Amino acid sequence: MSRPQTNSLGQPVGAPMPNWQKRPLPPRSPIEGRFCRVEPLDAERHAAELFAANRLDAAGRNWTYLSVGPFERPDDYRRWLGDASRSADPLFHAVLDRATGRAVGVAAYLRIDPAGGVIEVGSINYSPLLQRHPAATEAMYLMMRRVFDELGYRRYEWKCDSLNAPSRAAAERLGFRFEGIFRQAVVYKGRNRDTAWFSVIDGEWPSLKQAFERWLDPANFDAEGRQRRRLSELR
Repeated sequence: MSRPQTNSLGQPVGAPMPNWQKRPLPPRSPIEGRFCRVEPLDAERHAAELFAANRLDAAGRNWTYLSVGPFERPDDYRRWLGDASRSADPLFHAVLDRATGRAVGVAAYLRIDPAGGVIEVGSINYSPLLQRHPAATEAMYLMMRRVFDELGYRRYEWKCDSLNAPSRAAAERLGFRFEGIFRQAVVYKGRNRDTAWFSVIDGEWPSLKQAFERWLDPANFDAEGRQRRRLSELR
């Protein structure tokens, strides 16, 4: 094990970063994939399709751990989507299924810290049309690739209610490392949230990127679109 860096007083300090520069903000531009297209949220273009896709979740389970929703009326959802689309942080995106061209999910960059090179992915709401589809994984890969390869950030975060078992499982499947629980971190929808923290850092990205690309390769899917190897097997 290498010895830690020390300052002139002999105190341990973090590794020097003499060439570090503030990172750019994420652009409002689309990201193209094989299964999906991730593009800036636009209420006029996406509201009707997203509302219809979300209505397939008849019980409203997708909204349990989100700070908003469920929305019973299209106008209410369009109004919220309009506010969300004008926000710079969170910076919301729609996920479009390339096979149909329709918007089927939402995800955002948030808590954007260019000075520290840290950004979080969150506000994820995948409709039943996107869940358990290769496009769901590809959308997360495309957003992560932009953060590390295009923008040069150092750290990519995922946070969720500690009781949200599907979100925690998704984070771990996508290669995020669990960092701990922040107790009583948030109050939302009139209840407490203990927040589970996960992250990927830039040094972990190259091997994780390779695993994503191997998983997304057409050869990894059979004629019915079923995966041959799990993403976790390729990491």
